Amino acid sequence: METFISFTNQSQGRDRIFRATQYACALAKYLLRNEAKRKELVKKLQFLESNMSSGRKLFRLGNTVNSIHAAKSTLHISDPVLRFCLTFANLNRALYFICDNLLWARSIGLIQDIDKERWSLNSTRFYFLSLVMNLTRDIYVIIQLMVQKSRDRHFQQKVDQHLNESPDVACVIVPQLDAFLFLLLESLRNEPSVALDTVKNVCDLFIPLDKLGIYQTNAGVVGFCGLVSSLLGILSVLRPSLKIKP
Repeated sequence: METFISFTNQSQGRDRIFRATQYACALAKYLLRNEAKRKELVKKLQFLESNMSSGRKLFRLGNTVNSIHAAKSTLHISDPVLRFCLTFANLNRALYFICDNLLWARSIGLIQDIDKERWSLNSTRFYFLSLVMNLTRDIYVIIQLMVQKSRDRHFQQKVDQHLNESPDVACVIVPQLDAFLFLLLESLRNEPSVALDTVKNVCDLFIPLDKLGIYQTNAGVVGFCGLVSSLLGILSVLRPSLKIKP
């Protein structure tokens, strides 16, 4: 109970709950779309989804400053690849939040003379670029982990043992591919935070890909990916050890 109270007291925790509810509604709405008897329920889900989205925009009002501060912090990372990816990701997140804040101000009537479609598209683009940079960071970290693991003599023995224990699999699958997958899984097993962040970013990526028309799916896929990503985000807040660093 104390963990739950601490979680809900964080603005990030509340945003994750709202986000999970928003995408759960989107998924449920898609699954019930063809059921005539559930039209009233679908309307309620749509109303709840809209309210969750509006509530999240309010929670995100101060995130522009947080992202700029994060970008300043990542400038001091010694690794040049991580420094570039994380700084660029944070800057794009800051721009995304600026667009998001302007759209929120327009929705409540504070600003009238802005093009909603244009700013919404810009917001999605910045969000997409931020995710691409975060995913690039994940891939880079995974490669580093795999290189480290492959140099371990004890691990080389485990790979040989694995291939010898499953000769049928090794014959069907190219041995090099089998060894690569084994190396990948073993590397991620020791670093669950990297695996979690990678899956979360891949799920999130489907949202702007669909909105930008780069890879269009449907509301069900977007809802499902958004829900999975939100649940993983909640897990990383509840368990700080599962949050990737830096």
